[in-house]
Amino acid sequence: MHITLRPAVENDFPAIVEMFREFAHFEHLDERLTNTVERMKAETEYFNCFVAVNNEDEILGYATYFFSYFTWTGKSLYMDDLYVRESYRSAGIGKLLINKVIEIAKTTGCHKLRWQVSDWNATAIGFYKGLGAEIDKQERNCDLDL
Repeated sequence: MHITLRPAVENDFPAIVEMFREFAHFEHLDERLTNTVERMKAETEYFNCFVAVNNEDEILGYATYFFSYFTWTGKSLYMDDLYVRESYRSAGIGKLLINKVIEIAKTTGCHKLRWQVSDWNATAIGFYKGLGAEIDKQERNCDLDL
């Protein structure tokens, strides 16, 4: 199977939102997903995403990210999601996607790439540690829905 990475485009939004649903279900947080195709279209200037596609241009996985500024380190990139459809896991797609995000961080002068991983997701933790990531247990998410 040949995999290509490309930036997501508006025509991809329905498939990407479906994958958001899959990811929310995987995380056991279905009720937290409120994003929609319409919202993505209205907020497209904030949406940075690479998709992994096969020869038929079917989206098999995605990585979303945004630029941020961390007071302790400066300009950084935050990877919000890295998701590969279950039937395509362990085929190297996740590694292709995260390496693309790392490349963006490096070429844009970021000092850090940050993301989160659920403490129960041993497979992902092992994958990220294999990349050299440090995973701490100090930080907790703080969300305030507006």
